Amino acid sequence: MSIRGKVALVTGASSGIGAATARKLATEGVVVGLAARRKDRLDALVTEIIEAGGKAVALPTDVTNPASCKAAADALTTQFGGIDVLVNNAGLMPLSSVDSLKVDEWKRMVDVNISGVLNATAAVLPQMIAQHSGHIFNMSSIAGRKVFTGLAVYCATKAAVTAFSDGLRMEIGPKHNIRVTCIQPGAVKSELHEQITDATYRKQMDDLAASMTYLEGEDIADTILFALKSPSRMDVAELFVLPTEQGW
Repeated sequence: MSIRGKVALVTGASSGIGAATARKLATEGVVVGLAARRKDRLDALVTEIIEAGGKAVALPTDVTNPASCKAAADALTTQFGGIDVLVNNAGLMPLSSVDSLKVDEWKRMVDVNISGVLNATAAVLPQMIAQHSGHIFNMSSIAGRKVFTGLAVYCATKAAVTAFSDGLRMEIGPKHNIRVTCIQPGAVKSELHEQITDATYRKQMDDLAASMTYLEGEDIADTILFALKSPSRMDVAELFVLPTEQGW
């Protein structure tokens, strides 16, 4: 299915999977709204995409704030006439043991990883319902399928994203012709490891990175593109993507 001329909103677009997805969509002729907090990163990516012949706009956004998400969606709709694709990619992963009681980190993960998905979805859904079409991608994780030590809260947030994705698909697919795809990556090169404040778990993740070849952000972007370009009769509900060397 051709996606040229579609309009996409990508959260967490300032780095990693989000930036790679924005680049990939732009090369396919999609107009990309880049949503994240770091405006300087967004501006640089907009320049890169435009110089490569694509179309993009920077939308400084805090996904934990419903009004900020709505403002980004409204700005994109006003400028380009609508939103056809939402990629809910913004996320945090500060590992620690529960008994370390890093409560502020727990709350931040819940705010970004769960509430951020809900806020962005609520911001674009009225437009998609009005046009009776759309595709929402929610970024879960292998951690939404399996629990790992040090990731109890992170796993809980990603399990919530997986559950929400499935329920959302069942509710809005048949009724509003809106597809929902839950992406569940394994280890991917990104800035997530930089958020780990616990020295023991930071070393553990550094050791893991040295033991295998991680996926690149472009690999997940290609996965998103596959589901997005599938025939309109087909909803790729879940995609579980791992490095070849990662058993679990």
